[in-house]
Amino acid sequence: MSKIGVLGVGTFGMSMARMLCVHGHEVQCWSALPEEIDSLMATKRHPNLPGMIVPDEIEFTKDLETVCTGKDLLLVIIPSIYIRRTARNASKYIPDNMIVVEGAKGMEAGTHMSLGEVFEDEMNARGKKIRSVILAGPTHAEEVSIDMPVCFVAASEDKGAALFVQHEFDNELVKVYTCDDPLGVALSGMFKNIIALASGVLLGMGYGDSIRAALITRGVAEMTTLGLKMGCNRETFVGLAGVGDTIVTAMSLNSRNCRCGKLIGEGVPLEQALKQVGQTVEGVNTLPAALELADQYGLELPLTRAVDDVLNRGFDPHVVFHNLMVRESGEETAYLKLL
Repeated sequence: MSKIGVLGVGTFGMSMARMLCVHGHEVQCWSALPEEIDSLMATKRHPNLPGMIVPDEIEFTKDLETVCTGKDLLLVIIPSIYIRRTARNASKYIPDNMIVVEGAKGMEAGTHMSLGEVFEDEMNARGKKIRSVILAGPTHAEEVSIDMPVCFVAASEDKGAALFVQHEFDNELVKVYTCDDPLGVALSGMFKNIIALASGVLLGMGYGDSIRAALITRGVAEMTTLGLKMGCNRETFVGLAGVGDTIVTAMSLNSRNCRCGKLIGEGVPLEQALKQVGQTVEGVNTLPAALELADQYGLELPLTRAVDDVLNRGFDPHVVFHNLMVRESGEETAYLKLL
């Protein structure tokens, strides 16, 4: 079994830490917020995972150097907007050729790097290399934390690193598949949260499952269109990271993005909706990168732009939805047939 350092003690970080611990790994968790570590050590409970008890075997530290050293791999699950800063601070402690598993979803605005690439970039700036793996798939932290079965994809251009993660994470409740398209997986992770915001908006407006399913399907078409333009594999977007994660994120109120969208659809302003959700809503953070990429590759991506209109431009969601519905229909696969 492995020694695993976990950077980030949010719901997904702690649910994964617990899962890895109960399956025999030595797990140590770190947070940039000392009060989070104090609370977890004192109560053995996570405030947003009421059904989970933190195993006594999990170690906690407030010291970044401690969590980065003496480990077989690092699992990084922190909000995308803090990835670069954390990577920069951690890079001085992470040894060459460490396997770093990125579990957060999204891409960095401006650079359009995946979160794994951001970590690599900061390591390279200091003359070091890591073996980067992206972990994705249709999972809710709430389900992982109570031993419900889930499936992941471990994506990396380094086949050996992906196989190592598969071997260490796979058990009777967790199925891990490997993938050699980390960029496609990163794009999927970015878009599925944006689609979930849109799905939640429709739910808040009072619409049903039928149109939300249609929205998900068209959203997957948009992510696939951009992904193929960027050289990703078509199969990635119909796999666990694409269709799979989009379905679970866009159709369930366990999803922060869907809950946030629902509040917005009910008329709650974005800032208030974010406060009510009370946790990171990654679709809001990664929307700028999606729009930048759409512009860079000359793509319309009407659903993605509609989300931006509602969230950032103050447009009435009822008007935005009406405008989508009166667009010329055309052929369903017209985008993809061009690629």
